[in-house]
Amino acid sequence: MATAICQNGWMTTLDTRKWFDRMQPQTLQIATWLLYLNGFFALVSTFDKTGYLGYIRFRYTAGLLIDLAVVAVHVLGGFLMANDRKLGYRLALVAAFSPFVLRSIAMADLRSNYDISMSFFDFVLGRPLGGGLLTVIFDVALVALLLHRQSREHQRIWYH
Repeated sequence: MATAICQNGWMTTLDTRKWFDRMQPQTLQIATWLLYLNGFFALVSTFDKTGYLGYIRFRYTAGLLIDLAVVAVHVLGGFLMANDRKLGYRLALVAAFSPFVLRSIAMADLRSNYDISMSFFDFVLGRPLGGGLLTVIFDVALVALLLHRQSREHQRIWYH
């Protein structure tokens, strides 16, 4: 939705859509930035063969579509959350849990096809796929921020 404003003789158009909302609680603000950041890195990993997304992309025929869907869910979740939409919060939850689901699928497939024995710690981190502790920390942080009581209450009351 755009509105026209005449200022100093110039007609300008203000767009009411926003990429970030400073009036939200800190939990949702940080979650929005993490969604954009994770979406960017998921987009960058589209051109890479490493990681769980790379494994899924090159193992399955719909892998590229899954990869692009992960990018879209992250960016749309953050954008719609910044614009106070419940759909954005739901997409953000899907985006937050997607690394765990996709990493589990890739690791289970890797384990069954190549008979690799690994510990639970290696499985959680996705070590054979190039995963690291820092990646898992950011994934867990995003889930924790979105499921925080303050975030859930804000989206329940203010999102439409």
